[in-house]
Amino acid sequence: MKKQLTKAEEEIMQVLWDLQAGSVKDVIDKLPEPKPAYNTVSTIIRILETKEFVAHKPQGRGYDYYPLVDKETYSNQSLHKIMNGYFDGSFKSMVSFFMKENDMDIAELESIMKEISKDSSQ
Repeated sequence: MKKQLTKAEEEIMQVLWDLQAGSVKDVIDKLPEPKPAYNTVSTIIRILETKEFVAHKPQGRGYDYYPLVDKETYSNQSLHKIMNGYFDGSFKSMVSFFMKENDMDIAELESIMKEISKDSSQ
């Protein structure tokens, strides 16, 4: 998967990942104010179908839409794109940047590492 999403497409995908499946109306209901127009959301979802991020199934007189790409897969791909584009592919440089930008100290990094280690051992 090499496709990138626009900000609007990502916002719709975030809702679909949370819902797991839903109609255009369901998606709109979960979006923050000001709510986009029904036709706008419908168009974005059709674009997501074209990009093979979303599929649909008949539901009553309309359709329910559901993600074809899981959130973790897309997040991983996006993170690698950032790492390669801004940090010359160096994970160390990326982590260092985020530590400096967020005023993190070594104790916080160690705490994160313990959480990662704990999660991976389960």
